[in-house]
Amino acid sequence: MAEGLLRHLAGNRFEVMSAGVSPTQVKPEAITAMREIGIDISSHRSKSVDEFSNEQFDYVITVCDNANEQCPVFPGSTKRIHWSFEDPAAAEGDENARLVVFRRVRDEILHRLRLFVDTNA
Repeated sequence: MAEGLLRHLAGNRFEVMSAGVSPTQVKPEAITAMREIGIDISSHRSKSVDEFSNEQFDYVITVCDNANEQCPVFPGSTKRIHWSFEDPAAAEGDENARLVVFRRVRDEILHRLRLFVDTNA
């Protein structure tokens, strides 16, 4: 969700890439939550951080504690930023209950990314 949100907010001001330390699949609840605010991430795929191990980044933003603890060190002068959000993929309950968590986390990430873009773009 963070990738889709940052692409939407920043346009071409940033080159945005997203990866995880334990990638699986883009959750249907993430696709639904994003579609509700007009952002289509249905073509996104879950990528491993290993795919980007030789890349240089200005910023690496981790959005859950597990990612922050396991994120590799990137070469160069990368600025690491950590935002501790609940991992919505771990939400339990029926589809509606999980969707409530995805919406809340989406909105929390959106708020932080707006501040980030306003400060760094």
